[in-house]
Amino acid sequence: MFFVDTIEVPGLGNRSYLAGGEHTAVAVDPPRDIDRVLAAAARRGVRISYVVETHVHNDYVTGGLELARVTGAAYLVPAGARVSFRHVPVRDGDRTEIDGRLALRALATPGHTPHHTSYVLEEDGTAVAVFSGGSLLIGTVGRPDLVEPRLTEGLARAQHASARRLADELPEETAVLPTHGFGSFCSSAQATGSDTTIGREKAVNDALTRDVDTFVADLLAGLDDTPAYYVHMSPANTAGPAPVDLTPPAPAAAREIAERLAAGEWVVDLRNRVAFAEGHVSGSLNFEAAGQLATYLAWLIPWGKPVTLLAESAAQLADAQRELVRVGIDRPAAAATGTPADWVRDGEAPASFPRATFADLAGTAADAVVLDVRRDAERRAAGHVEGSVHIPIHTLPGRLAEIPAGEVWVHCAGGMRAAIAASLLDAAGRDVVAVDDSFDSAAKAGLPVRTAP
Repeated sequence: MFFVDTIEVPGLGNRSYLAGGEHTAVAVDPPRDIDRVLAAAARRGVRISYVVETHVHNDYVTGGLELARVTGAAYLVPAGARVSFRHVPVRDGDRTEIDGRLALRALATPGHTPHHTSYVLEEDGTAVAVFSGGSLLIGTVGRPDLVEPRLTEGLARAQHASARRLADELPEETAVLPTHGFGSFCSSAQATGSDTTIGREKAVNDALTRDVDTFVADLLAGLDDTPAYYVHMSPANTAGPAPVDLTPPAPAAAREIAERLAAGEWVVDLRNRVAFAEGHVSGSLNFEAAGQLATYLAWLIPWGKPVTLLAESAAQLADAQRELVRVGIDRPAAAATGTPADWVRDGEAPASFPRATFADLAGTAADAVVLDVRRDAERRAAGHVEGSVHIPIHTLPGRLAEIPAGEVWVHCAGGMRAAIAASLLDAAGRDVVAVDDSFDSAAKAGLPVRTAP
C-alpha cells in the first residue's frame, strides 16, 4: 500500500506532496516552510528519503534544499536546471526506488521550463499517480512565458507535446497531481475542481483536445500579467535558498512606526479590510492576512524595501511571516500587535475612509472618479464601468499621478484589491471610497457596464 498526502499552499495557489509506503517517503516541490512537510512525515511515521523538484520554481522559494539537509534525503533536481548546490541530477527515464514496491520514474516534460520533469509514482511497476508540477494541470497547463520571451512560443509547443506524452504513456486512471493551478499565476488558466486523472484530462484539457497550432495560439493569446517578484524567485532557487527564520520580529512601538513611515518604509496592516477602513495608522497599507498576502505584497513592494507588519494577534503575525518567507520576504524590519489605538502616538487619532457598494456608486454624481484596479484580462472578460479609469493594482504605486482630481471610488472584482488600492490612495492623501462589492453587482445596480475595451 502507498499514500499520497497533499500539502496545500493556498496563498500562492500551489500544492506540495508527500508520498511513500510503510517506512520511507518522497517530498515533491516542498514549500520553504518545511516544518509542515516534516509534520506530515511524522504523522505517517515515515522517513523522508528523497526530495524532488519538478523544476526551478518562478513563483516561490523552495524548501527542497533545506528539507534535504535536515532529513539527510537525496535531493533530486532535473539535470538541465544548472543549480549551484549539491544534488542528484535527474534525466528522462531515471528510476528511483522509494519504499519496497514503490518507485519514481522521471519523464522529461519541458514547456513550463526547458528542464521541467514530471515524476510517475509506480506501484509494482504500474503507474498510480504522476507529479506533473507545471506541466499537465487540472484542465490546463503551466505558463510557458516565465523563462525568456524568445523561448515562449517554443515552450508552448513543448507543453503541448509534453501533455500528450503523459496522456499517451500513462493509464487513464492515473491520478494527476500538479504543483500549480489552484490560483497560482504560474498556471495559464485557473483549475476547475480539486482532482483529476489522465482520462479526464484527455476529455477536457485543451492540450489534449486541440491541434498544436490552435492550442499554442489560444495559449499565448490568453497569457496574463505575472507578479514582479517572480524575477527574484528563480535566481534564489538556483543559488540555493537559506534556511528560514520564523521567530517573531523586533517589536515596534508607536514612535518607531511613525519614524519608519517618515523614512519611506512600508508599514503593512494585516487586519481585514473592514477593520482597516474603520481605523488605521495614517500612511499604512492594507494587505489582508487572509487574502493573497504574499502574492500582492511581494508584487507591489519595491524589492528589498523594509516592511513593518501590524497584526491584530501574535497568531496572525506568525501566519503572515510564514506566507512571506515563501516569496523571499524573509525578515520584517519590525512588527506590532493590537489595535490602531496602540500604534498611533499620543495625541494622534487613527485615519479612516468609507466603504461602499456598487449601488452606492450608482447613486453618486455622474462625474465621480471611478478607478478600476483589475488586470487587463479581467476587464476585457467581464466588462467595465463606462468612464472608469483603469490602472491595474500591480502598476498603481507608480501611477497615482494619473488619477484625476476628486474623490476616488476604487473597485476590483470582489473587494480585496480595492482595499489595497484604497490604502495606497489614502496614504497618498487622496479622498477615497473603497467599493467592497462583487463586480457582478455593478450592472444590477444600474451602472453602465461596457464590454468594449
